[in-house]
Amino acid sequence: MRLTKFGHACVRLEKDGRAIVIDPGAFSDEPGILDGADAILLTHEHFDHFVPERVRQALADDPRLEVWASRAVAAQIADAGKRVHEVGHGDAVTVAGFDVHVYGRDHEILHPDVPPIPNTGFLVDGEVFHPGDALTVPDEPVPTLCLPANAPWMKVPEMYEYVRAIRPARAFAIHDGLLNENGLPVVTMHVGKAGEDVGGDFRRLAPGESVDLP
Repeated sequence: MRLTKFGHACVRLEKDGRAIVIDPGAFSDEPGILDGADAILLTHEHFDHFVPERVRQALADDPRLEVWASRAVAAQIADAGKRVHEVGHGDAVTVAGFDVHVYGRDHEILHPDVPPIPNTGFLVDGEVFHPGDALTVPDEPVPTLCLPANAPWMKVPEMYEYVRAIRPARAFAIHDGLLNENGLPVVTMHVGKAGEDVGGDFRRLAPGESVDLP
């Protein structure tokens, strides 16, 4: 499987000539992200992960394309009919030839007085876990973690604790679109140190950079 990191929290996974794209949000505007994709997975409704108009246009442009998302997200693009599929915690589905297990129920807390919105993480082929905006720990091994590196809902010590809970063999930083040229090196350093803690290969991929997974 090939993993390509795009802007912010967007990841594209490819194998056997098929592709799925996770969270092509407003900060992920590189050309070609969705070209030839078979499916889009959406973790939650925030604009940096999901732009309804963009997904609708992609569905209109490619009649083969399908979407998997939580009920809250699926409701916003329900006009696409049976090409939009609701999933939730505990579901196991086959998406474009990939085995996808769904983990997580809630977004991390953003405001002490506001209940969290739904958030669904996706474990793909038992290899890559994209948690969205939550520090969800699946009940099965995670060899490759898409690791949130910076967010209004997360402190750096929480990132270290999350890594220690999952102990992946490798991790690639996501959710870095709010960082400038000063913050990126600092966060990249912490991502690397988190990997040293658990003996894993942890790093940040530049937008558009790909890696081939074992």
